[in-house]
Amino acid sequence: MIKTIEFKPLPVKGFTAGGIHCGIKGDAGKKDLALIYCKNAVAAAGVFTTNITRAAPVTISSKHLEAAVPKAILVNSGNANACTGEQGMQDGISSAHVVATALSIAPNEVLVSSTGIIGVPLPMNALLSGINAIVPTLDEAGIAKASEAIMTTDTFAKAVSVEVEIGGKTGRITGIAKGSGMIHPNMATMLGFVMTDMDVEDDCLKSLLKDATAKSFNMISVDGDTSTNDMVLALASGDADAPCIRTPEEKAAFYQALLTLSTELAKLIAKDGEGATKLLECIVSGAKKESDAVLASKAVISSSLVKAAFFGNDANWGRIICAMGYSGAQFTPEKIDLKMASENGEIELMNQGTPIIFDEDHALKVLSADTVKILANLNDGDAEATAWGCDLTYEYVKINGEYRS
Repeated sequence: MIKTIEFKPLPVKGFTAGGIHCGIKGDAGKKDLALIYCKNAVAAAGVFTTNITRAAPVTISSKHLEAAVPKAILVNSGNANACTGEQGMQDGISSAHVVATALSIAPNEVLVSSTGIIGVPLPMNALLSGINAIVPTLDEAGIAKASEAIMTTDTFAKAVSVEVEIGGKTGRITGIAKGSGMIHPNMATMLGFVMTDMDVEDDCLKSLLKDATAKSFNMISVDGDTSTNDMVLALASGDADAPCIRTPEEKAAFYQALLTLSTELAKLIAKDGEGATKLLECIVSGAKKESDAVLASKAVISSSLVKAAFFGNDANWGRIICAMGYSGAQFTPEKIDLKMASENGEIELMNQGTPIIFDEDHALKVLSADTVKILANLNDGDAEATAWGCDLTYEYVKINGEYRS
């Protein structure tokens, strides 16, 4: 049973972390290096980008997860170490070795992650000196600094902590994430790092993280671009006072907590889309199959025309139906019920495929909210899915037109 959800990075037993400025970013006031350490990690898992142009850290971390139960995660921002050839691979491996030496662990017990500009070699002098500088700063409260150090164009640090009671004991999961642009399902320019004090087996954590990612991080889109560096990593410390996850009931409770945390982090990423003014949530229900609901909801929040309409507070619902129609989802247009809703009220747009005349002034009020829901009932079955996105604004073009300058 979930006891609490807090939007801040609460410490997790068995973990220390830190975040500093080491010189990768030019602005000395911005942190650009994070390190998370779990001395006695019992399980580790990762989900990675589907982009075949994979950054060096993605390849390295994938291999390390196959070979060991990693204990440390090194993250730099400001440089993606992507499309940097063999030198990029060697730089990523070297950084893992330096972390391993500093923490007295094996190199394959270090996961590496990078985010930032593609095609530029890592400034290794700054990175390696930064590793030696950050290790002495690690402490239980350092996860807050780490959440700041992984940011690029993000406007705020993203962190969620969930406490769950399982078998009479209380466990905690804390997650931090970054992501604002180049965000699209499977996966997005997003990094997510999850820490739990619960005793969960390695294979179980891998399976549950994959499932939770499919329903959360893989259901968001900002701009339709899937990055070279995306990953979600999870470590478990197996603290003696925390729940032990073994039975089907314990696994179900742990999964619900993990999914809740992942979903809230994913929504924060969508809300912070580059230049965004509002969060869009598309709920497609009444589908014959979940895959149909997934396809339709993703298509709606990924449509540039839909996103632009919401920026203008224009209830141009035809664009929503159009996106659903080309999504590949199977449904009967003549059966659709369609609504838009927010804290300011609700607009009914279609009933059984028939358009409904609505009040434009009321629609403007509904769409002016910070969060707007798109509710589509296909009336074909019991399956449903939810996807999250944001509006498309002038500021998005400005940010990405000046990204390297």
